[in-house]
Amino acid sequence: MQRYATYVTSILALASFGLDARSSIALSQENFYSGKTVRIIVGFPPGGGFDIYARAIAREIGKHIPGASAVIVQNMPGAASLNSVKFLDVGAPQDGTAINTFNSGVILDSLTNPEKIGLKLSEYQFIGSAARDVPVCYAWHTAGISSLEDITADKPYILGNTTRGSTTYINGSILKNLLGVNLRHVIGFPGSAEQRLAIERGEITGDCGSWSSIPVDWVMNKRVRPLVKFSTQTADDLPADVPYVGDLISDQSKKDLITFVLASAELGKPYIVSRNVPADRVKLLRGAFDQTMKDPEFLATSRKLRLPISPISGEEAEAIIRRIYSAPQKVVQQSLQLLE
Repeated sequence: MQRYATYVTSILALASFGLDARSSIALSQENFYSGKTVRIIVGFPPGGGFDIYARAIAREIGKHIPGASAVIVQNMPGAASLNSVKFLDVGAPQDGTAINTFNSGVILDSLTNPEKIGLKLSEYQFIGSAARDVPVCYAWHTAGISSLEDITADKPYILGNTTRGSTTYINGSILKNLLGVNLRHVIGFPGSAEQRLAIERGEITGDCGSWSSIPVDWVMNKRVRPLVKFSTQTADDLPADVPYVGDLISDQSKKDLITFVLASAELGKPYIVSRNVPADRVKLLRGAFDQTMKDPEFLATSRKLRLPISPISGEEAEAIIRRIYSAPQKVVQQSLQLLE
């Protein structure tokens, strides 16, 4: 009987120790973030889809980070968001107070142009993503283009891009090099806000970005003509007859190439931190992100702003990244040729 009592006492002591340890970890993180400002660094100018998502998240995630005094958004445009990713390694604090959101096209670019990009996204720690993107190529309503068949030698499809390797550039290159669309890239736009002005002025034909990032009034007033989508998924307000690009190609090897090239777009608008952020803070930030994705106030704001929410956890995002980086070199080389 005495042995049993001793055993029970030991078990209770261990349980108490476990609870105390978890409480101590939570308290230490609260003490770390107490009075600190967390920054979400957006790789594009204000007003675009990445910026709008980040600001919606910033409004609510702070209440799920114990002790944080504020969460703010900092815009750091340049090189299709590559500059903001590099800032995590050089310049940003690596303690869990700097989070970056970037264009997933950088992932593919880091594989096809490793010397130029100079980093691997698989080495960063993913916090999560708010939604899987549904990229769509569309034309402005006055361009006289309602389908890919309307694009001819006399009526080319002109796209504005921040740089080579952006999502828009990747999607446009698929149309040009695999479907033979008469497409021209115009490089050098700072971000989507400037591209939209050029579309309205008729300087470029349209865009190949996320459907959810298109201004609400453009969609409601039918000022855009969706031509083709780059995801097997769809959006509630996207016409059902908009074809998936992979269904327009019969060659299986080309279909497989498209699947690989578009794999990074599955991450939508990802959020990462430096590889040097301590694991317990990464876990805390992931938990805060996951809680924000279920937060009633955040969901209400998302509906108001027409922001689809289909979250990807940090763990799931890292599994996707590992799959992308494990692709055979032959497929990577084919992707490089496709994007030339």
